[in-house]
Amino acid sequence: SAKLPSGVLAAKPERRADRLPQGVSAARFRGMSVLDVEQADARAAAAGGAGKDAYVRGMFAAIAPRYDLLNRVLSLRIDTWWRRRAIGRLGLTRRPDGRYLDLCAGTLDVGAALVRTRGFTGHVVAADFAEPMLRHGAGKAPRSRLAPVTADALCLPVGDAVFAGAIVAFGIRNVADLDAALREVWRVLEPEARFVILEFTTPRSRLVRAAYHLYFHRILPRIGAWVSGHGSAYAYLPASVAHFPEERALAQRMEQAGFTDVSWETLSFGIAAIHVGTRPRTRAE
Repeated sequence: SAKLPSGVLAAKPERRADRLPQGVSAARFRGMSVLDVEQADARAAAAGGAGKDAYVRGMFAAIAPRYDLLNRVLSLRIDTWWRRRAIGRLGLTRRPDGRYLDLCAGTLDVGAALVRTRGFTGHVVAADFAEPMLRHGAGKAPRSRLAPVTADALCLPVGDAVFAGAIVAFGIRNVADLDAALREVWRVLEPEARFVILEFTTPRSRLVRAAYHLYFHRILPRIGAWVSGHGSAYAYLPASVAHFPEERALAQRMEQAGFTDVSWETLSFGIAAIHVGTRPRTRAE
């Protein structure tokens, strides 16, 4: 098959006198520090602003060296259990020797875990538009089983109906156009293949939500900034979750993209959720 193209990394946004963050007045901008500007950029990107694509790409390029460490520390390692449970929803027994897509693959944790799954003898294509993230995940699984590819989730460089299943963990909220990404995944899946989404959510319990907001909005950004050296990356995380559709709304968006048998389950008191949808044999009109 043809070699898939490499992406181009975008530079991290810099403070410039002629570039105001979205939603910031000129008067307010004059009194802002560099960190203030970065955090304003992060909030605008999380809300789906025009610069989201470039901001996300640059942010992940910057935090790639410490990304795995931060995931383990900030989630207290519960993220590894979430990923295993999401992989379990792929239905690998239908095509254990098939080719699967790990979308927004980051440092290849999901792809490597999939390759290690008992009974799985197939191959994984791990796609992400932030090439440094893929590079820092190199070595987690043999390249003969796990192939990292620099590619945009909105325009995957593969033909129609080529994957036996697809999974995305904590990445779908980072795409510039959610509906376009869902349609693109539908396009590249075989009929009867499953698409699994693992993503953060906002807990419904008032007590859990209070503790969650304290940690997610106050503690996590400070620890993340200190460990990663990136002042705004972990301000973007809670903001992006706040702007992401809640469980029922995401299920409806999946159905609108063409998926059927869409279901979801919440994890760990509602701080994360797994959605599953299937590409049907024929698309409903």
